[in-house]
Amino acid sequence: MNDVNYDDLLHTLRGKVDDSFELVKASVQVLDAYDGDRAYSPQDLDPYDSLSSRFVRCVEIFIKYFYAYEYKMIAMKSVTFRDNLNVMEKLGLVSATPLWMDMRHVRNRMVHDYLPAQTKQMFDDIMGPFFNELMFSKAKIDTCEPHA
Repeated sequence: MNDVNYDDLLHTLRGKVDDSFELVKASVQVLDAYDGDRAYSPQDLDPYDSLSSRFVRCVEIFIKYFYAYEYKMIAMKSVTFRDNLNVMEKLGLVSATPLWMDMRHVRNRMVHDYLPAQTKQMFDDIMGPFFNELMFSKAKIDTCEPHA
């Protein structure tokens, strides 16, 4: 028997979605595009490091919301992340499964990519299409359940 109250869980996760999204948004709004040709000092890199860390945490919180929402809506939990995203796409919470797969892989790219062109592409993605997708999903989540 499942004793989890999914309304309460979704409400809690909704607050975390809101908070984490606002942190990413704050970073995106103040940062200039990453310049792959510039030699950044450690101090200059701090805001970009903050953005990447905030972004990864935000995506992970959205994913937790997606799994809880899936269970509440269809009383099933996907076995794979891709399956969950496909359900979320059908339910309208994400616009494109492949985009979210790419967003989730940013963590691995941050750890392994050291070339300036790859770093620039990662930040361009975070500050562009990935942020736009977070805004899309956040707007959809906002319609799923009322604020307390």
